[in-house]
Amino acid sequence: MQGAMAAPSVAPVTRQISGRAPPAPVPDPSGPESGQSLAAAVADLPVLDASGRRVLFGALFRERRAVVVFVRHFLCYICKEYVEDLAKIPKSFLQEANVTLIVIGQSSYHHIEPFCKLTGYSHEIYVDPEREIYKRLGMKRGEETTSSGDPAQQGGTLILGPGNNIHFIHCDRNRLDHKPINSVLQLVGVQHVDFTSRPSVIHV
Repeated sequence: MQGAMAAPSVAPVTRQISGRAPPAPVPDPSGPESGQSLAAAVADLPVLDASGRRVLFGALFRERRAVVVFVRHFLCYICKEYVEDLAKIPKSFLQEANVTLIVIGQSSYHHIEPFCKLTGYSHEIYVDPEREIYKRLGMKRGEETTSSGDPAQQGGTLILGPGNNIHFIHCDRNRLDHKPINSVLQLVGVQHVDFTSRPSVIHV
């Protein structure tokens, strides 16, 4: 008697088929990607303003898009030059595009006012002294240090909001790896800014 052949095994259905798109992947808090949502745990972390007042990070871009620049630390000469250029962006350019410009450092809030005086920066600025947001966003860093402000901490640039939407992320690989300002401004519809303060040189 010939045995009946077993029916070929069929893989179980592991996915529900529907007309709705699958839910967006949950962002990794150690380094979210553009196109994802900022994790609530990151949005709810505090930053400090120049008077030491706590503000929720997510509140900075809840109502409108924001270019958020994380700098290494306020004593970094390259960061100082970069923020000096950010200071040259006219507020009217940002207002026309309905965009907020925010700088975040990692030192004590007491250092905000002197840094602004040094750089001429008058847009929004805060600090994340415990570097919690830096860590959650996956900003690169080196060895631990006990000093105020980690000299090995790198910065980065993000475009966030309205709400917890992430549109763009650039994590600096080193102190010279700042994203060119005008390329970021172009992404948010802000006018091109001429950062040259020297008279133009005619090349022959």
